[in-house]
Amino acid sequence: MHVALRFQSRIRTVASATFQCNKVLFSTLYSEEQAVPSSLVSHYFALLHSSNHPTHLGHLHARLLRTTLYDNVILSSKLVLMYSRLGKLNPHSLSVFFHMPHRNVYSWNIVIGEFSRSNMPEKSIELFIRMWKEAQARPDDFSLPLVLRACAGCGSMGLGVGVHGLCVKLGLVVSIFVASALVFMYATLGKMSHARKVFDEMSQRDAVLWTSMLAGYAQTGESMSGLELLREMINSAVELDWVVMVSLLTMCSQLGWLKQGKTAHAWCLKNCLGMELSLGNAIVDMYVKCSNLTYAQTMFDTMPAKDVFSWSSLILGYGLSGNVSVALQLFDHMLRRRFKPNEVTFLGVLSACAHGGLVEQGRRCFDMMRDQGVVPELKHYANMVDCLGRAGRLEEAERFVEEMPMEPDVAVLGAVLAGCRVHNNVDVGERFAKKLMRLEPGRAGYYVLLANMYATAGRFEDAEMVRSFMKDVNLVKAPGCSLIEPNKHSFPFEVAESGSALP
Repeated sequence: MHVALRFQSRIRTVASATFQCNKVLFSTLYSEEQAVPSSLVSHYFALLHSSNHPTHLGHLHARLLRTTLYDNVILSSKLVLMYSRLGKLNPHSLSVFFHMPHRNVYSWNIVIGEFSRSNMPEKSIELFIRMWKEAQARPDDFSLPLVLRACAGCGSMGLGVGVHGLCVKLGLVVSIFVASALVFMYATLGKMSHARKVFDEMSQRDAVLWTSMLAGYAQTGESMSGLELLREMINSAVELDWVVMVSLLTMCSQLGWLKQGKTAHAWCLKNCLGMELSLGNAIVDMYVKCSNLTYAQTMFDTMPAKDVFSWSSLILGYGLSGNVSVALQLFDHMLRRRFKPNEVTFLGVLSACAHGGLVEQGRRCFDMMRDQGVVPELKHYANMVDCLGRAGRLEEAERFVEEMPMEPDVAVLGAVLAGCRVHNNVDVGERFAKKLMRLEPGRAGYYVLLANMYATAGRFEDAEMVRSFMKDVNLVKAPGCSLIEPNKHSFPFEVAESGSALP
């Protein structure tokens, strides 16, 4: 769901830009002097647009080459676009582009945009630099959003800031398209303060810019700031739509606000004709994060279409809540319907196996990941270790950690330590507690666990030694924190060990 959400504001921006580019295209068609009749250009343009197979497009390509029509910048640009749309971006589209007799800013925008939306955003930036150095055409307020998108895609903050500077230099930073792209780029790179500065400096804002900013807060987990922005959005009379609701539902799920999430769901049922897949996934995810699996299952069952994110969200919910049989059943149904599981799916299945003590099934699922083309991450290793630890197979868990292809993090080591605490395995627990203390020396919880293990094993002197060390270095366990909602306002509530409320 979060992966789908990440692209919503961007899709809307690109859709607006495409519409404007088409207007430029057809104004060029009827205003420029052409060596061939405009009716013939329109005819071949329609043929290229309707081509739905690479072989058919190749025949049209050959026809254009045999005539003077290939010299027409509109038709050759359309040919570049259609090769990309049929999955032939590299080398076909690129080759056609570099062999075009004439290129204008529209031609450059097409090839830069297609690469920015592909899995090769670096090529888009390379083409933009080449355009700037070699071409007579100068970038416009449709070129720069495409390059900013590519900067976000390749995770390059330095390049993004450089392009932002170019936007300012060219006087295009006031463009609503450029501003939306800047907000999206900074949000994708986790720089929400930069995104907010761009947003605040815009004298005019459209729904796309508001939505981009709101989605940025949602995807970076700054829910309270996002909700404040939503209030500003409503006060500014910006029309809400399903894209806004996806961001709102995400923030409700992050805060655990079931009541507000239900209200957003009701708004969607009332105002959204049909149910977009991303919106349905956001609703399911919200109910899962708010621990209401009954509503999540009901929403899942009523969705007209489902994808891997729909299945994975529900499987993860059941897995984390300990509903082992339901999670494994859903996983089996998903495979039967030929959905390819992703990393979140396996995370849910491994969590279910850990809760149910199903070590062998957990191992089979872990091994299945590679067969499905999913590379295990640290969180998957942590769940597999947790599965072994809960079952009391702690020496096996220790060997599993030692054989990992990457360095274990605190989640992996902590899973072993938790298993040692449950099964009172002091020898293994002592080794892993010391590793954790080296990684996070200021974390009091590890010392408390080790002291408790010593005390349970009757090693009271060792337990007292650990507690004395904690006092000497002033290590205090972090207090618990809850969120309460009196009078429809949310407040964090922290409790110290004595039971008194902290200010």
